[in-house]
Amino acid sequence: MTKDNPEQAQDTSQATGEKQGQQQTIRVRMDQRDVKTSYANAFNTHGLINEVILDFGLNTPVPPQPDQQPEIMLQITDRIILNYYSAKRLALTLGQLVRRHEERFGELELDDNKRIKSDQ
Repeated sequence: MTKDNPEQAQDTSQATGEKQGQQQTIRVRMDQRDVKTSYANAFNTHGLINEVILDFGLNTPVPPQPDQQPEIMLQITDRIILNYYSAKRLALTLGQLVRRHEERFGELELDDNKRIKSDQ
């Protein structure tokens, strides 16, 4: 798919499988005409017996009020429901993607306090 023609179907990969001892090649085409792009800086997960629910959204601080505990508002904007097989494939794919990124650009520090440089 090209950026100038988002309605074009895209050949993404060729999958191979075995059928009665023979290898079979399957062409996979993706139709991205109705794709929706969202940004998320936070997520939440739920596990049910047969499916995994992934909620994505925006994590925004709430202005502090006197005598109240600090709050963060997580506005859920998108929900994806997967079976556990797809969830496992997604987890493995994301792990590989992050590993390649860190090999190229360095480790991603998840602790905000370690990422913040002090002015001392």
